[in-house]
Amino acid sequence: MSGHSKWASIKHQKGIKDARRGASFTKFANLISVAARSGADPATNFKLRLAVDSAKKAAVPNANIERAIRRGAGLDDGGAFEEVMYEGYGPGGVAVLVETATDNRNRTASDVRSSFSKHGGSLGTAGSVAYQFAQRGLIVIPATDLEAATMDAIEAGAEDVEEGDGELIVYTKPTDLDAVRKALVDKGYEPQKAELSYEPSNTIQVTDEATARKLMKLMDALDELDDVTNTYSNFDIAPELMDQLA
Repeated sequence: MSGHSKWASIKHQKGIKDARRGASFTKFANLISVAARSGADPATNFKLRLAVDSAKKAAVPNANIERAIRRGAGLDDGGAFEEVMYEGYGPGGVAVLVETATDNRNRTASDVRSSFSKHGGSLGTAGSVAYQFAQRGLIVIPATDLEAATMDAIEAGAEDVEEGDGELIVYTKPTDLDAVRKALVDKGYEPQKAELSYEPSNTIQVTDEATARKLMKLMDALDELDDVTNTYSNFDIAPELMDQLA
């Protein structure tokens, strides 16, 4: 991403996690169930609509989606799901946020703690690193003309943009995400992704190959957990170092 390899960019650009997560329908079902607690109709529940859209892009069967909605809305029997955010430190002292959807806090906490411990990190307390992040809307749109796409995004209400390889990452206020997404669709764009994300206020440059490898293993391990719906971190690895890791 324009000379940067932040974790959010690495996940999207290199597809380290998306394909693997797409194979785990459990992740999407949990996320949908949590969102459905605020209403079972995606048309009036924006968070649910985002979760359903993500699930469909990952080829989750409609039957699984409907079952998850009913469970979350209390229309079917099943465990009560809740969102829990875990905070910790990775190799090199980087900050890590782990977003989960779970029906068993003890199981999830144990799995997250174990992943940190096995890969050179440590689980922190609530509030230990969250202050280093801010929630923002994030939209990814394919674009051959990045300059024109940037102008369109600004007109649509974007707060900021970041250029990628043949695509534009658009940042919005959390409350403006849906409106900006719709405005971009009206302008002819087809967003690859539209979600609420946690973006770091500052990044830590990782220049040591051994530390970078440990970080990648930690983030992979966390993302492989079924209860984990997303991960965020404030590290930045130089593209040339990422090429070595690859």
